[in-house]
Amino acid sequence: MFLFSALPALLARPLLQAPADPAAEVRHLLLDSRRVGLPAGALFFALRGPSHNGHRYLPDLYAQGVRLFVVEEGAPLPGGLAAYPQAGFVAVASPLAALQAVAAAHRATFAGPVFGITGSNGKTIVKEWLTQLLSPDEDICRSPRSYNSQVGVPLSVWELLPDRHTLGIFEAGISEVGEMARLAAVIQPTAGIFTTLGTAHDAGFASGQEKLLEKLQLFQGPQFKCLFYCYDQAPVRHAVASQQLPGFNWTRHPGQPADIYFALDQSTSGSTSLHARYAGAGLEAAFTLPFSDEPSVENALHCLAVLLHRQLEPAEIQRRLARLHPVAMRLEMKLGRHDSYLLDDTYNNDLAGLALALNALARQSRPGRRTLILSDVLESGLSGTELYARVAALLPAAGVTRLVGIGEEISRELRISNYELKIPATGEATAASKTGEANPLLITNSQLLINTYPTTEAFLAQLDPSAFAREVILIKGARRFGFERIVAALQAQQHGTVLEVNLDALSHNLQHYRRQLKPGTKLMVMVKAFAYGAGSYEVASLLEFQRADYLAVAYPDEGVALREAGISLPIMVMNPAPDSFGTLQHYRLEPEIYSFEMLAGYLAAFPPTASPGPPIHLKLDTGMRRLGFDEADLPALVALLGQQAARLPIASVMTHLAAADDDAHDDFTQTQLAAFRRMATALEAALGHAVLKHALNSAGILRFPEAHFDMVRLGIGLYGVDASGRDSAALRPVSQLRTTISQIKTLPAGHTVGYGRRGAASTSERRIATLAIGYADGYDRRFGNGAGLALIHGQLAPVVGSVCMDMCMVDVTHIAQARAGDVALLFGEGLPLSELAGRIGTIAYELLTNVSERVKRVFVSE
Repeated sequence: MFLFSALPALLARPLLQAPADPAAEVRHLLLDSRRVGLPAGALFFALRGPSHNGHRYLPDLYAQGVRLFVVEEGAPLPGGLAAYPQAGFVAVASPLAALQAVAAAHRATFAGPVFGITGSNGKTIVKEWLTQLLSPDEDICRSPRSYNSQVGVPLSVWELLPDRHTLGIFEAGISEVGEMARLAAVIQPTAGIFTTLGTAHDAGFASGQEKLLEKLQLFQGPQFKCLFYCYDQAPVRHAVASQQLPGFNWTRHPGQPADIYFALDQSTSGSTSLHARYAGAGLEAAFTLPFSDEPSVENALHCLAVLLHRQLEPAEIQRRLARLHPVAMRLEMKLGRHDSYLLDDTYNNDLAGLALALNALARQSRPGRRTLILSDVLESGLSGTELYARVAALLPAAGVTRLVGIGEEISRELRISNYELKIPATGEATAASKTGEANPLLITNSQLLINTYPTTEAFLAQLDPSAFAREVILIKGARRFGFERIVAALQAQQHGTVLEVNLDALSHNLQHYRRQLKPGTKLMVMVKAFAYGAGSYEVASLLEFQRADYLAVAYPDEGVALREAGISLPIMVMNPAPDSFGTLQHYRLEPEIYSFEMLAGYLAAFPPTASPGPPIHLKLDTGMRRLGFDEADLPALVALLGQQAARLPIASVMTHLAAADDDAHDDFTQTQLAAFRRMATALEAALGHAVLKHALNSAGILRFPEAHFDMVRLGIGLYGVDASGRDSAALRPVSQLRTTISQIKTLPAGHTVGYGRRGAASTSERRIATLAIGYADGYDRRFGNGAGLALIHGQLAPVVGSVCMDMCMVDVTHIAQARAGDVALLFGEGLPLSELAGRIGTIAYELLTNVSERVKRVFVSE
């Protein structure tokens, strides 16, 4: 038990105000006002960053029932202390440091072993596999997914329960000097694994050596006993020796003085056989890993070294290794049948992972019922009744109205002895008490509908996908239940080519641009053209969760679709049709007005006797020479605004820069900005008040910080394309277009390929792979005859012949392992959009927006 009253002594700060309950207990650490869940026992830390301030949300949190707060010294509290009469406050210099101190104090109550895992790559995979391999012997608390940051680590360690867990496994990631010491104080590992030393986050350090020494700070302290690492990484080996860290290492090279020698005997498709020699234990044994790719082998060898060090029997080790499976660390969002929407999170099922997945469900703004399809929650260490009471407590905050339980334990616990489920012919169930008591599962949500099935097969046997029409469905199950079959049954059947959109990369890019903004500058984000091909709703939903200020679309229909999907952010429409003003008013969409004709149409649509029209955005032409009022139009525009001020609610004044991305035209850009300042000043004088002003696009945000004004418009940069030419290393690619090999043919010398025999004959034999993508999918015909490339098994394959409507061909003669069914990447990580666009003389915008809507979008999130 952790009492709020203990905080002043722990944080060396007095109470700013005591809670109404002097014995208030801290049960949950809370950072986000949108994820309150159960307010009782929630302790909120008001974190402040370049683009957020947790103090803003105190009134909302208090209204939701939160009563315990850690705030920043000197930060104004909205409404003052008097607005929170029942709340307790501690004011500290840094709420983040306080969060870490609270988690560190909690960690100190655990006497068992704790693994800390760091490195440049593979941390999450090694953590998940080590958990799988040790779970038969241990009750393990681990970081959910990749919670390895300054806030993710303390939240993970808080879940470590001294009276239940026997082992903790936590990963730690850093991006700059000074971070690891803080994480080490929270994790306090007794053992550790250093995975690899690569180039990730190099920008935050003066050298690779500095980054290595910073990472090794995780393994300091009197409690630390053993570091597992690869002897073959010379910089790591030398640094470990110089710091005299207790270590246990392995090598792949014979004759090295490592603790374990791994000889890789044979690698075939899907598996790797090896021989291990552990001289210190007098052990030699053969093992087979269920992987053949190099990263997976490397990660598995780290885990195998731990098992050998623990001296498990080789036969038992092999039994466990054989059950290792690839870790799908990402929640995928997919279109379902009958206008449903699926959140596919079927790689594991524990309480921490369920809470994260339910957070993702809560963020969905699509209308319709929320359904959770849940398997038995395995290896929780809790009794069934306590476990599923905790599960039930998570449901209300996510808006879950139907629970489908699959598995014998969850079925049993939903039919506990004092309660019965009434299951009518429709298949929907409500819970009623035999004794008149409240069902614990329904305490917080009396509208919860429940179905239970003993097995996945039983559920699939009666499944009618139309019963889930227009629902948002979270599918969360332990791997042994095979929930991928449920996903397949509910998912809309679409074209096999996939555009994968990484929402975490999109969030990363959003925050990167936010950090460039001056305090108080608002952010409008462009989601026109199907969000640059990425998918309007999914991107808009994420932006709403990330608290963007405005969205912008090109046409009214795009805005209407977002409103009907539940998006509530202000939306600017850049090209409203003259007859669309009524639609804009109905859907709360704000038109961009760029001519006197449009202004007259707006006034006609909303006469003095009618209800007011939506706010408008005045477009000024300062040099783009496309749309907008010229400076010569100002006298007439000012006069009109003066006459019609009450009927013309002005949301903003804006302009568009013609060449913000090209320093050759910077003088022209400065001329545009000067004109915009003059024109905006005149308009504000006529209106008698200030309005929002915005001029900058993605490139301009970086290149002209003095012109951020009140708002900026973020477009292509959000999607990972650097239009400024100076910031590409800081952005992450958001979209990956991939397809599959339909067939591979061996062509004798002299044979041509495709229509018009444009795939010219060769003097030698070739292997030609046909890919399931063509120009109807948006793959440009200009990529034909070697201009286009596909990445297959990490190697580039040039396009051969013409791009056809539904397919194209690539030369895989040099890729011996290529087979039908293999994945081919058309753009994304390893094949940048800007490089491909340059090969056919176009721009990345065109490649992104050309991807056909018949191509399935899969949205992933860590």
